[in-house]
Amino acid sequence: MTERAATTVWSGDLARGAGEVSLDTSKAAAFTVSFPSRAQEANGQTSPEELIAAAHSSCYSMQLSGLLGANGTPPERIETSAVVSFGKKGDGFAILGIALTARASVPGLDGDKFGEIAETAKRICPVSAALTGTEITLDAALS
Repeated sequence: MTERAATTVWSGDLARGAGEVSLDTSKAAAFTVSFPSRAQEANGQTSPEELIAAAHSSCYSMQLSGLLGANGTPPERIETSAVVSFGKKGDGFAILGIALTARASVPGLDGDKFGEIAETAKRICPVSAALTGTEITLDAALS
């Protein structure tokens, strides 16, 4: 088992406050967050939704690569983007959905088999599994 850690230090109220998210395990980066940059324009700051999009696109790419390799058709390249939608829902805010788009170069694999493997990767990717209850769509194709 592995564990990864991040910390956010927040100052102020929701409307005017801000926070800094640090990636504690890797020490790879620190990011500034605020509610206005989350709910409106990014203005050079990140958001929980963008961090989820980064996690999901990288996890999905790894899962797809693993399944393609297990199929005997390792990929030359996979490019995955994730768009996480955030907005008003009921009395508050929510993640409204996630749209994954994947393009892959996989020699020797036909489109139908690729689509089947791509859907399986979406279903079993650990980040997808953690986000059960959120609608996740997939547009996957060979490039």
